Amino acid sequence: MSRGGTFASIDIGTTKIVTVVGEVTNENQTRILGVGIAPSEGLSRGMVENIRDATEAIRVSVEKAEKSSGTRILSAHIGVAGQHIDCLNNRGIVAIPDRSRPIMPDDVVRVLDGARVVSIPTNREILHVIPRYYVVDGQDHISDPVGMYGTRLDVETHIVTGVESAIQNLRRCVQDAGVEVDGLILEPLASAEAVLDEEEKEQGVVLADIGGGTTDIALFLDGSVYHTAVLPVGGNHVTRDIVIGLRAPYQAAEDAKRKWGHAIPSMVESSEEITLEAFGSEGSKTEPRRRLCEIVQARMEEVLEMVTAEVKRACNDDIISAGIVLTGGGAKLAGIDLLAEQVTGWPARVGAPRDLHGLTDMLLDPAYSTSVGLLQWAVHEAEASAWHQPSRASLDLSGIKKRLGSWAKVLLPE
Repeated sequence: MSRGGTFASIDIGTTKIVTVVGEVTNENQTRILGVGIAPSEGLSRGMVENIRDATEAIRVSVEKAEKSSGTRILSAHIGVAGQHIDCLNNRGIVAIPDRSRPIMPDDVVRVLDGARVVSIPTNREILHVIPRYYVVDGQDHISDPVGMYGTRLDVETHIVTGVESAIQNLRRCVQDAGVEVDGLILEPLASAEAVLDEEEKEQGVVLADIGGGTTDIALFLDGSVYHTAVLPVGGNHVTRDIVIGLRAPYQAAEDAKRKWGHAIPSMVESSEEITLEAFGSEGSKTEPRRRLCEIVQARMEEVLEMVTAEVKRACNDDIISAGIVLTGGGAKLAGIDLLAEQVTGWPARVGAPRDLHGLTDMLLDPAYSTSVGLLQWAVHEAEASAWHQPSRASLDLSGIKKRLGSWAKVLLPE
């Protein structure tokens, strides 16, 4: 996008809330202007369980980002996760009445609107209608039909829905914190924006974002999203296992996991011991490090097996040529890529945000993939709207008016 613009995003996770402010430079680069990080409160497994506490945590994160960037955040794109998320694939079909003219952006909007006519429960809300590919008079896998000639236009879409009450609770928390919601973005799609290569998406890849309370999955085939899911298990479950297995306080277990944890216990010396805080009169205890790693391995194997089972329910896993990319805070565990290859049988790597400019020292980390991806998604959505072309982001009920206005953005100088 040649024009400048300022954007904000808020990643509302189970363990932390991250607000990122960025701008698009004249060189079409996204430059990070400020970051605000606050511990999560009032959230569990990606869903709000206490409105007041969640609102206050969001407000603290936003204020830190405002101070860091020197700007005021009026609205932002928000990440959505939680077990209430569901998905389906659906086709939309429209006729092109005038054969003498090419397909126009309005025709693409019509066919996407047709694809969103699906039978879903009354308590669910459509978050995304993402075009996977278009078909013009039988010619399929067209990425952009605008300008082509034809009499019939089809679209294959990936539709993401969520429980309306959970989405309303999230919106209210953000709005009560003084920020308007520009759009809601499914978090694994945002993470994919930050860490996946186009070649990986084309050849078939699974993104697994291992957060504190959930593991978010996005499956890409032929360059577009094919399946998404949110599993109710994450890094916090590993920590709780350590609390039970080693009888240590939660924070001591979390610190031990980060400092000494390893997904492959055999790679740790059997004689190595660790000292950590413990319950009881002595206040500390010594344990074999390998014992800690065995606890970590057991839970991470379960997570990876759940990811594999979810992918196999969606497609034949033989076509996942590019394997699995692990990101999120849980992907920082030593040896996690080796364990993933053993459990899934796919190639594996750990993904982190790349090609950032500005205040990026903190963000070049797998734990911030969603935070960066939300900002990049907002930028690309605005770019598509500015050129009057359909975005791969959701064409939700707020319609074209909202998308056309999004690039002119949200932040005012203080």
